[in-house]
Amino acid sequence: CKSPSPRQNMPVRYFIMKSSNLQNIDISQQKGIWSTTPSNERKLNGAFWESSMVYLIFSVQGSGCFQGFARMGSAIGCEKSQDWGSAGFGGVFKVDWIRKESIPFQFAHHLLNPWNDSKKVQ
Repeated sequence: CKSPSPRQNMPVRYFIMKSSNLQNIDISQQKGIWSTTPSNERKLNGAFWESSMVYLIFSVQGSGCFQGFARMGSAIGCEKSQDWGSAGFGGVFKVDWIRKESIPFQFAHHLLNPWNDSKKVQ
């Protein structure tokens, strides 16, 4: 895995990463890794190589909050992790946590996603 090098004049990308439970977020914050479904891997790897920076905003489904955000620190590799203990996840990649804090969705209701019918970001 390579660390990202600054890619000048390239866009910054943002992704909301939904987790089915808080334990996965805790593991990620402790170990600086994340894993997602294979269907998300292509999008994230593409963004990693074609962007100057990729930020991941984490939320546990049904929590009504964001649990923090991180920078994608490596491309997604083939190595899988047993940390999540759930089948269906792809390779592991490095994440550099910037903020580890529960932030209610209401603090971001002014943010709208133009690629999702201008719905609120949550």
